[in-house]
Amino acid sequence: MKKTERRPLDVIVAGEANADLILTEVPPLELDQEKLARDMHLVLGGSSAITAHNLARLGARTGFVGVIGDDFLGRFVEERLRAAGVDLSYLRKLRGAKTGLTVWQTRDGRRAGVTFPGTIERLRAADVPSRYLARARHLHVGAYFLLKNLQPGAPGLFRRARRLGLTTSLDCNYDPNERWDSGLRETLALTDIFFPNEEEARRITGLHDLGAAARHVARRPRVVGVTRGAGGGRVPPAGWWGRVPAVKTRVVETTGAGDSFNAGFLARFVRGGTLEECLRAGVRAGARAVTRVGGTAAFEE
Repeated sequence: MKKTERRPLDVIVAGEANADLILTEVPPLELDQEKLARDMHLVLGGSSAITAHNLARLGARTGFVGVIGDDFLGRFVEERLRAAGVDLSYLRKLRGAKTGLTVWQTRDGRRAGVTFPGTIERLRAADVPSRYLARARHLHVGAYFLLKNLQPGAPGLFRRARRLGLTTSLDCNYDPNERWDSGLRETLALTDIFFPNEEEARRITGLHDLGAAARHVARRPRVVGVTRGAGGGRVPPAGWWGRVPAVKTRVVETTGAGDSFNAGFLARFVRGGTLEECLRAGVRAGARAVTRVGGTAAFEE
C-alpha cells in the first residue's frame, strides 16, 4: 500500500466474539457438590473481540468481523464493541444460534476456563469480503484454533489481504484439541506478525527452549511477538532480537492480557512505530489490562 493512500480503517479484526463470565476465588470443584465464588463479572470476551475493543480505545480506527447469536449475550457483545467505537458493518447475527461463552474460575492468582463455542465456530473466510478489506491497512485474526470454519479458508483470506495491500497478523490462542496445527503453518507463511504466548510457541514447535521455539516459528512470519506474562515480551524477527521486561503493576486478574498486548502492539504498528516501540506499547497495554477484572475494563477509563 502506498504511504499516501488513505483508508478509513486502520485495522480489521476477524475472529470470535463472545462473553466471559469470570468467577473469582472459586474453591476446588467436586461432583455433586455446590461451591461459592467470591464475586462474578460478565464482560466482553474472545481474544479477537478484546483486541478490537482495546485497539479502538487506543485510538486505532477498527472494524470487526465475527458471528454472534440473536440472543442476550450477542446483544451484550455488540453493545460493548459499538460503545468502544468499533465498526460493526460485517458483524453477522444468526437467528436461533447461541453466542459463545467462556466461564473462567480464578483462585490464588491462577485460572481455569471452559468454553461453549456457540457462534465462535461459525465464522468463515468468506465473511470477510474483499470490499471491506480494501477499506483497511491491516488484518488481524485472533483465536485461530477456535475458528474451525475459518481455518480452511485462512490462507486464501491472508492472500486476498496481501493483494489488497494490507499487512497481516495472527493470534492462535490455546488449542483445545491439542493438535497445534489445523493448517496453521500454511497461514503463518502469509502472516507478517504472529502473537503466540510462550506456552503456545513451545507447543507449536515441540521445542522446550523459548528462544529456540520463537526463532523456529519466526522462519515463517516476518515478526513474532511472544508474550511472557510477568516476563514481558520478545520479538525475534530476522536480524533483530528485542526483549522488553514487564511493567510493574498490581495484578488484579489476567484475562485478556495477551489480547491487550496485541492491541497495544498493533496500535503502534499502524502508526509506523519501530519494532521496539511496538513491543513496548504491547507490554504497557498488557500491564494495563491486568489492573482490572476482564480484558477490557482498564481501557474503559
